[in-house]
Amino acid sequence: MGNSKKTNHTINLHIGMRNIKTALAATLCALLYFPFSRNPTFACIGAVFGMGSDMEASQLHGGNRLFGTAIGGFIGMFLFHIYIKFYPNGEKHPIILLLLFVGIVILILISQNVWPGAVQPGSVVLCIILFNTPVETYISYSLNRILDTGIGVLVALIVNYFLPRERLIKWLEVCHLRKPEIEIEISE
Repeated sequence: MGNSKKTNHTINLHIGMRNIKTALAATLCALLYFPFSRNPTFACIGAVFGMGSDMEASQLHGGNRLFGTAIGGFIGMFLFHIYIKFYPNGEKHPIILLLLFVGIVILILISQNVWPGAVQPGSVVLCIILFNTPVETYISYSLNRILDTGIGVLVALIVNYFLPRERLIKWLEVCHLRKPEIEIEISE
């Protein structure tokens, strides 16, 4: 029979500060939407993508998501509007492939000059609008997606602003959820 090697895998189950802040930001988004019976999915996604290890990283990642969603959403609305002039029922025709190609080129050109990290999230939104959004809802879908993403990113920025790592560590120590960090001074 063959050689079978037994390998030991260890699983690292560490809950860090960013984990807690990310979960808090997503939960706050869902809580904000609760009274309005509005779906919080894209706000929660915006919060998760918008959470960075610090405020600078949050601004970068949140900006990528927000600007990408906005740029891709507006380009998608414009191109889909052109498309349904020729195919009012939204039935799929190969011409949509040309619009996708043009849309991604435009998205990249705009992103290069506005926010370079917007390309990937903008392309996702563009593809969803062109291939997966009903004719009746493509405008409301796009605008809601931009709004919800903005709310999620804003919540992530607020959480990261009010709970920087240092403040969160102290809070967890006070609640006895983390052992106090001990600083040892070594003198020469």
